[in-house]
Amino acid sequence: MQNQRVSHILGIEKNVIQGPLSWLTDARLVAAVSNAGGMGVLGPNAGLTAETAVSTPEATAEKMREEIRKTKMLTEKPFGVNLIPTAENDIWTPSIVKVITEEAVHAVVYTGYGEGSIIPALFDELKTAGIKIIYRDINPSPENTRDAEAAGADIIVATGFDEGGTLPGVALGTFSIVPLIADAVKNVPVLAAGGITDHRTARAAHALGAQGVFAGSVFISTLESRVPQSVKDKIIAANGLDMRLFRTLPDYYRSLPGKLADKLVALDKSGASKEELAKVMGGLRGLRLGMLEGNTDEGYISLGTGIGSIRSVKSVAEVVAELHV
Repeated sequence: MQNQRVSHILGIEKNVIQGPLSWLTDARLVAAVSNAGGMGVLGPNAGLTAETAVSTPEATAEKMREEIRKTKMLTEKPFGVNLIPTAENDIWTPSIVKVITEEAVHAVVYTGYGEGSIIPALFDELKTAGIKIIYRDINPSPENTRDAEAAGADIIVATGFDEGGTLPGVALGTFSIVPLIADAVKNVPVLAAGGITDHRTARAAHALGAQGVFAGSVFISTLESRVPQSVKDKIIAANGLDMRLFRTLPDYYRSLPGKLADKLVALDKSGASKEELAKVMGGLRGLRLGMLEGNTDEGYISLGTGIGSIRSVKSVAEVVAELHV
């Protein structure tokens, strides 16, 4: 079943790309994925902690430079960095792009958050620098897929509602969104994302028209992940039925049970607005507290619905081998 288009474009051996995972990635995890033949991707807060996080665009970009260089010390294989442009006047993106180009990072996972996310000038800048663009819209549609392809995306990610983290606004599962997006593209390969945790789900993704997989939750519980063992134990013990779904900005989120997660679900059921829930949720601070620090009283543990297939702590190499079909 193997298709080599993704591997050829990215210069990797296996068509497996690790999702950026915000706070949860670091040089060790990303290098392990790349050394295993896939492509590791540094998230926006890669390697940072509450103590080392910074607040200005320039300082944030320099922290990313440090993590990029740490990754280079651990692997000679291609790896990527997450890029989340929000608008043409975005103050954060130029500093990150400057670092990415200066450090000759091989690829970016370009995350689109709605109208205005596809910035042709930014696509051109990245392409001119020789950087491959993996475009992932939080709300994938045939329209934004075609726009991204026209702008120069090398690979498109089709993300289903089965994913962890920020969920699409339309509740189309992975089985529905992958063929829809695969049929919309003309000349670029599609990666499937959402609920892909083992050989079975990876094979299903390929059967639906994907030419590789984009996975996050399954890497969180690996040996090389910096997530604490207490969180890994919760993942291994859980399944998709345990997840708590609630509305928030921009649309939906889910979490394993915990004091904060249960409060958010109760607020949602009581009719609180998405804005109110987002304030209580604490944004990515809540993710850091829950998943990086194991504090589920003040934080949350967001995962995809396919976690029922994660039954042990495996090495990154084992996971990449299983997802490569």
